[in-house]
Amino acid sequence: MKRLVSRKSYRWLALAISSGLFLFIFMLSIALGQTPIQLHTVFDAIFNYDETITEHIIITTSRLSRAIIAAVIGASLAVAGALMQALTKNPLGAPDILGVNAGALFFIVVSATLFSVSSLVHYMWIAFLGAAISGGLVYLLGSLGRDGMSPIKIVLAGAAITALFVSFTQGLLVTDEQGLQSVLFWLAGSVAGRSVDMLLPVLPFILGAGTIALLMGGSINILMSGEDVAKSLGQKTVLIKALMGLIIIILAGSSVAVAGSIGFVGLIVPHMVRGLVGSDYRWIIPFSALLGASLLLLADIVARFVIMPQEMPIGVMTALLGTPFFIYIARRGLAKND
Repeated sequence: MKRLVSRKSYRWLALAISSGLFLFIFMLSIALGQTPIQLHTVFDAIFNYDETITEHIIITTSRLSRAIIAAVIGASLAVAGALMQALTKNPLGAPDILGVNAGALFFIVVSATLFSVSSLVHYMWIAFLGAAISGGLVYLLGSLGRDGMSPIKIVLAGAAITALFVSFTQGLLVTDEQGLQSVLFWLAGSVAGRSVDMLLPVLPFILGAGTIALLMGGSINILMSGEDVAKSLGQKTVLIKALMGLIIIILAGSSVAVAGSIGFVGLIVPHMVRGLVGSDYRWIIPFSALLGASLLLLADIVARFVIMPQEMPIGVMTALLGTPFFIYIARRGLAKND
């Protein structure tokens, strides 16, 4: 009992520290840039805005929106990754690796280049549709055969679907140079230049999906103990899996609609979280949200300084972080199978 209380106390302490770290990084994201701003000025701009002060204008018109969007998108991608790893029972599960992001992006490119769609609200629904179709195709392909779904088959199916949609996207853009300019916004993967107005249409969906994910933590724990065990305990496993899939589609589709293709956050963060708090999804989900938000904020900060005065797309920064991690996880998985 003493050990159980100690473990729970540790998790609460870790949650408090992670929350404090997130808030500190959030404030740094607002303060740092081509024009450095003191932290006390950031607080003044947020809580005591003065339109005659240049720094206050910079913060409220640009940097605050950018930080909020980076935090929300980072949290969404990390939670989607945690759920996808649980749903597929695959340590390499993530929306970008298993084709969900590629499908959402392809459908956005099609709508922009062929049908001249420009509304973010329309992009949101189109991204959801693309994420659902690509995710369904991966799940279907990964389940074919006598043995049913396996981690290796899911990864291979995800790689194939990702390559397919990326090829289609590139083919469309090669034949439509004007379309390339209109969707470069999403191809690069960035939070620069975004306003909160872009986030508002998808925010209710993100908050709703995130809340349901938090409430499902206990049910996911039961599902992870094995399908037979879960059914014997009266769990409706098909419903739980369907809800998890829907949440992944909403979170991934919303992220692509707002910030474009940002990879590897959903892969890296859940592994970090499990190393920190264990395999209890009642804790994995909130920690994933906090650390995902912090990671994307940090990546955005670094992206501002790498090639100053220009900025590197944040999608490039997360790829630089995530590629070695992906190779490490893949090699470790193959070693275990051997």
